[in-house]
Amino acid sequence: MEQHVTLKAHYKFTEEEAQILKELQPRMEELVDRFADEFYDYIWGFGTTAKFLKDKAIIAHHRTKIKEWFLNLFSGKYDTFYFLNLYKIGEIHVKIGLPTHYVNSAFTFVRTFALKSIEENFENKEQHVKEIHAVEKIIDMNLDVLTSSYREEELSKFLSLSKIEKNILTGLKKFNSYVNYFLAGALALVAFFAIGLFLYDIYLLFFTSVSIEKGILTVLGSLLVLWAAIELIHEEINHLQGKGFAIGAFIMLAMAALIRKVLIYSLSSEKSDELLVIGAVIVGLAVAYWLVGHKKKEGAY
Repeated sequence: MEQHVTLKAHYKFTEEEAQILKELQPRMEELVDRFADEFYDYIWGFGTTAKFLKDKAIIAHHRTKIKEWFLNLFSGKYDTFYFLNLYKIGEIHVKIGLPTHYVNSAFTFVRTFALKSIEENFENKEQHVKEIHAVEKIIDMNLDVLTSSYREEELSKFLSLSKIEKNILTGLKKFNSYVNYFLAGALALVAFFAIGLFLYDIYLLFFTSVSIEKGILTVLGSLLVLWAAIELIHEEINHLQGKGFAIGAFIMLAMAALIRKVLIYSLSSEKSDELLVIGAVIVGLAVAYWLVGHKKKEGAY
């Protein structure tokens, strides 16, 4: 059985639905320019679109192709050639390094646009439901084929490795998992000692001759360190769940520890030189924290 037949069978895509899509094509032809305009407004919001659409010639060519692809969604003919063309588009996406996130996000716009246009021309409820089902299926099949290129690229890279390289890669992944769990345990231990430090500073405040002013500032500093440690544990949990490594949280913990020193040394006139050095380090860490946060924000688009 040909692959495109299997794909349509898995999505339970029928000839009746193909015909429904074909009947929608004249309406979509009237909207294709509006679709293209709104599509580009949408993808320019990604922030890095200009990296892939570098000049007017490329944009013009891409605009022609995206309009052609959109109208082909409603061609009514979904044979081997149709899906082969989709697969080639997916290969181009992989070749230029387009993230799958952008593809998935763009399909959200396509789905919304198509369904909205159907909604605006609602006449018969039964036919309306059939149109929605047909559009949903053809869009999902398109996304399936386009993203399959990414999966096959990752698989081909792994299969091209030698047996020794595969074993090393697998071993490194396991070792990385163990290190992450060790780091999580170490952070829990840090938090435990931070609680101990906080309680010790409370003890010094109430049961020793330390001044109230110094005692309160010391307690506040310990509380700040504890808060940063808890935040770091939270970020490590996110990392274990597959999210990015939170270097910013480590920077924040270092800043908290230094700020605690500043709070303590601020009461001593003999520590002015050390305060200047610590202050400069805190400023440097603050700049680093801002840069990390700014870079992370850019990567989210």
